[in-house]
Amino acid sequence: MRTTKRYLPVAAAFLLLSSLTACSDSGDDGPTVPAGPVPEGLEKFYAQQLEWGECAPFATNAMAKQAFSGDGLECARLTVPLSYAEPQGTTITVGLLRRQASDPGSRIGSLVLNPGGPGGSGMTAAAQLSSAVGGTELGERFDFVGFDPRGIGASEPAVDCLTDAEMDADRADLTAYDGIDDVADAEKEAEDFAAKCVERTRHGKKMLANLGTRDVVRDMDVLRSALGDEKLTYLGYSYGTRIGYTYAETFPRNVRALLLDGAVDPEQDMVEALVAQAEGFGGTFGEFVKWCAGRADCALGRDPSAAVATYQDLVRPLLDEPVALPDGRVLSYEDATTGTVAALYSRQVWPTLNQGLAALGKGDGAVMMALADMYYERGPDGKYASTHEGLVAIRCVDDPPVTDRERIEAAQAEYVEKAEFLDPGLPPSAARDACAFWPVEHTSEPHLPEVEGVPPTLVVSTTNDPATPYQAGVNLAKAMDGRLLTFEGAQHTAFLSAGSDCVDKAGVAYLVDGTLPPEGTRCA
Repeated sequence: MRTTKRYLPVAAAFLLLSSLTACSDSGDDGPTVPAGPVPEGLEKFYAQQLEWGECAPFATNAMAKQAFSGDGLECARLTVPLSYAEPQGTTITVGLLRRQASDPGSRIGSLVLNPGGPGGSGMTAAAQLSSAVGGTELGERFDFVGFDPRGIGASEPAVDCLTDAEMDADRADLTAYDGIDDVADAEKEAEDFAAKCVERTRHGKKMLANLGTRDVVRDMDVLRSALGDEKLTYLGYSYGTRIGYTYAETFPRNVRALLLDGAVDPEQDMVEALVAQAEGFGGTFGEFVKWCAGRADCALGRDPSAAVATYQDLVRPLLDEPVALPDGRVLSYEDATTGTVAALYSRQVWPTLNQGLAALGKGDGAVMMALADMYYERGPDGKYASTHEGLVAIRCVDDPPVTDRERIEAAQAEYVEKAEFLDPGLPPSAARDACAFWPVEHTSEPHLPEVEGVPPTLVVSTTNDPATPYQAGVNLAKAMDGRLLTFEGAQHTAFLSAGSDCVDKAGVAYLVDGTLPPEGTRCA
């Protein structure tokens, strides 16, 4: 989609991403009767027996294949209705991965995880985090369960819009910056993308119409019952916080505990979220610059006030002449800026970003391309995960499309004011994105969740989070009448990923026994 080449969309967030399965049984058949309340007409789904087995057949890309090879992991499929309005009709499946509680005698239940996106693989995230929970109270007392939301990853069918070759070509395309018929060309490309999603995704429009958060939380309640839990214990990161608060609003009596980290502001529409995110990326780039300026090898120089101009001097030439790579691809302006954004998600990747920018200054784009490939989840075999197609598809069905061209143009101008390093030096585009041409109606609207009767929620928010700004967490905690835990840091999300004992201990205490940290708690 052409407009995403000039100004990054609301970004995906990761921590680092028929019949029941025929896999061999693990010996734990699960419940044969539903756990907790069951909506009328859905008894067979809520009472289904999960068959756990090897995870290797569930891997759909290189990242998943590596993650699923860990010890103690098992996978299954959950069967759900394609449309909950027609529960006797077509069914689809949701991929599941779990690491069982290591101390069955003190087991509380299942801890269900979603890593964000929208479009992120909960199976891959759970597999990657399984070693972090092993040997801890979380690992001892909870089955750690990740799921791929409907249409994503190992769930079947998956959203399918572009081929791998088309994704490569889209990333390398320079016509978005030629200034010639930009709006018409961009909107034609966006319209074509939407049409390909309908054509290439099994069940077409019906699948796309039932893909969003509204239906994901229905699936999650079926999962709760199939796992044998009367109430849900949930850990959601980034967009996963939206899944969490939407579940609480839909099934308020079925919640045991919700830990929501890196909050999405429930009242913001897509444009407002984009502008707020630009402020987050701008602030975190500033933190990266301060860190870099303290190093003798800083690719942006030792003067922080000149860093944005130096960065633009490195990446803007790619608008006219991408850097050729040994594998035959080229590093485009889009890929260089995407790689930069990907690195801002975690301080651990900042040294790699500095290395990549230094190499780019010498005409070598390999490191920056590797960072961009990490963001797009392109494996060494050239295959992409479904994450970014899923991001667009879910975003378009979740919220009303933004069609006011004046508002789009104004928002893009504000975007580069807040994230100056991402300014390509070109006029903002008024082109509408794929959501304006989406073939099905949206299923929800931005609003404050109504969660009366839900147990207190713990919201973790990071002061310099690039993707989900701190204030969004403040707003969500207030809306949920929950407790805010502040992490003083510069990265995306914190629980189990920031190396903060303060955050981790508070989160574990909450998930295990419901203890909230004191009001106003701040962690470093």
